[in-house]
Amino acid sequence: MERNFIYLEMNPNTLLSNLYRTEFRKIVAVLTKHYGLRHVETAEDIASETFVIATETWGKKGLPPNPTAWLYAVAKNKAKDLIKRDLIWNEKITADLNEPIANEEVEIDLSPQHIKDSELQMLFALCHPSLTTEMQVGLALRLLFGLSIEEIADAFLTNKETINKRLFRAKEKLREENILLDLPADSEMEVRVDAVVLTIYLLFNEGYHSSSHNAGLRKEICLQALQLAYLLSENKSTDLPTVNALIALMCFHASRFEARSIEVEPLLLNNQDVTLWDQQLIRTGEMYLNKAAIGIKLTKYHLEAAIAYWHTQPTDSREKWRQILNYYNMLLQIEYTPVAALNRTYALAKAESTEAAIQEAFKLKLENNHWYFALLGHLHIESDVLLARNFFEKSLVLARSESDKQVIRMKISTIN
Repeated sequence: MERNFIYLEMNPNTLLSNLYRTEFRKIVAVLTKHYGLRHVETAEDIASETFVIATETWGKKGLPPNPTAWLYAVAKNKAKDLIKRDLIWNEKITADLNEPIANEEVEIDLSPQHIKDSELQMLFALCHPSLTTEMQVGLALRLLFGLSIEEIADAFLTNKETINKRLFRAKEKLREENILLDLPADSEMEVRVDAVVLTIYLLFNEGYHSSSHNAGLRKEICLQALQLAYLLSENKSTDLPTVNALIALMCFHASRFEARSIEVEPLLLNNQDVTLWDQQLIRTGEMYLNKAAIGIKLTKYHLEAAIAYWHTQPTDSREKWRQILNYYNMLLQIEYTPVAALNRTYALAKAESTEAAIQEAFKLKLENNHWYFALLGHLHIESDVLLARNFFEKSLVLARSESDKQVIRMKISTIN
């Protein structure tokens, strides 16, 4: 009763937006499990139409007593009506099902456990090794997160036509490979989990450093990625150290969402209001980081989680930054990225000296990276104001999103 009361007090548009983020993927996953990946577009269409009907109906009649149950009922009825109405549909679908549909009483199982199982199986299917990483992330953004083609195009810094073609090819590949919604065999699990973890990691990063809508942070994408990781940890066969390390990493980052509006880390980390940090999420991250310590496999997720842990410690001591610097040194040995190299240079300035960091920064020669020049500007503020301003202005020219430009303008405005 309390839950329904909260629903009734909410604005219908706000509620629908929230439910779309949480329920779209569940409906798609269950219907795809029922019909098979060959007909994923139909599952996608039914889920989308369900929310269109909700928008029209709730706007006129108000919220139902249980909005989630209402959505499930509409999705079920639309699925059943489609099967009953269209003989051509029946011919295409029944040929692919193990048991033909013999009557109108088609049961669509939207029970909590079946939803969880279907989501997890859908996640593994979309991260099948036959698909490229771009295809995997694109499909996940569309089918599991419900993002529009325009939003996905923004995320990949490309156009709608490119994304439509990419998603079409990905779905065709799923059909060609005859991929089923099922968990991999135990012998394949570790390799397959690695692909799933990478996809979730990339999805979280898209939300955390979003280029979509010119926003520096899209919390809803980050939190949906975290929910997918929790799904993995709740299943015995996928509750692995790598998964727990990823969850720890995301919890530590998510704990500082309220303090991070347009800041780009670690450049403005010290400007955050630590009283806004979510201590419960920090404790959750610590718990999962401890769980991740089992075994001998050390991944980039372990190291990034350790770095993120130290960033949740409010002290600005040299010892803290030496710890962070050490983890960045290890991380770059496992996987070099420009972002890690830049962040390591910042940590070097804090752990040792600005002069040492400047020498290391010039060696990077990331001439097309706007944060490279922003870092150089930051490192030169104390020693050469004119040079610092010059570096920040170069950074501003290279920046692509409005949120990044806003950060750089703010830094320039503080230079005397």
